[in-house]
Amino acid sequence: MKSMENVSNPVDTCGVAYSLSLIGGKWKPLILWRLLPGTLRFSELKRQLPAITERVLIRQLKELEASGLVKRTAYEQLPPKVEYCLTPKAESLKSLLYELEQWGVSAKSRG
Repeated sequence: MKSMENVSNPVDTCGVAYSLSLIGGKWKPLILWRLLPGTLRFSELKRQLPAITERVLIRQLKELEASGLVKRTAYEQLPPKVEYCLTPKAESLKSLLYELEQWGVSAKSRG
């Protein structure tokens, strides 16, 4: 019987799998979409995504920050001010996000 640790999984080397591990899910693409025009404060982002809970938004932003797609800037002031923007790595997703938006509109109209 072969040892499983020596067998490589083709999904591990697949670019699509890697991409989806960074931006997959219900909220991450929408967060990135909302940040395309520029920097937003946490409250502005939450207002633009009313269906997301605050807890989930915080978790998704932390994951996007950890993967190098979102930059978080916290200002030492009262009341606290935190801003989020896309990193250059995420900026490279712009054309893909625009194409997804166009595809979604087209697919929705076709039923």
